[in-house]
Amino acid sequence: MCGIAGILLSPEEMDPKSLEAIGPMTRSLRHRGPDGQGLWMDRDAGIALGHRRLAIVDLSSAGRQPMRSASGRYIITFNGEIYNFRDLRSELEGAGHQFRGTGDTEVLLCAVESWGLEAALKRFAGMFVFALWDLKTRTLHLARDRMGKKPLYVALAGRALVFASELKAIRCFPLFSAELDLDAAGAMLSKGWVPDHACIWRGAFKLPPGSLLSVRSTDLAETGSAVSL
Repeated sequence: MCGIAGILLSPEEMDPKSLEAIGPMTRSLRHRGPDGQGLWMDRDAGIALGHRRLAIVDLSSAGRQPMRSASGRYIITFNGEIYNFRDLRSELEGAGHQFRGTGDTEVLLCAVESWGLEAALKRFAGMFVFALWDLKTRTLHLARDRMGKKPLYVALAGRALVFASELKAIRCFPLFSAELDLDAAGAMLSKGWVPDHACIWRGAFKLPPGSLLSVRSTDLAETGSAVSL
């Protein structure tokens, strides 16, 4: 179990200090990843990514995240496991690709670079969520596995988009107002659970299983437009 978190600011909210919240957001997830913390940000683009690591497959420094792709185009923070990554790695090596480490995250990045994001997603078997930043198009991609075994919460806070493995991390973002969603609270009290799409805090939601959400900072100029699936 690892933990991921991130912030994407709209041009109107481009206060670099807001990105500093990635530190406390990621630290709040330390129980999910005791083996290390990684942070990455691009102040000019208004993007920050965080990762708490539980090292299982690749114990070396090559497995640290956020991780940059071989070409430098993509940055990823990933939680989960790609069960068939060894088969995918063998195929990619057969096409001439080389790898620095032994983990599945590097294979995921190489697959995206080789086949494209949507085609690669169709070939991943596993349980996972990840955030992928495309430096070329300045697009943030959030993806969740088909069964939804790994959680990912997303919220609009002003004209910023924040996401994390747990709601407690989103609450660390200063622009997020933790206002109770009465419908979700009512469902919890009456049924004992909150519907999968809903969230206890207004303005936040769970990324549905099998979903890919792609957002550019300019999409956040109109509040709400970025969270359409």
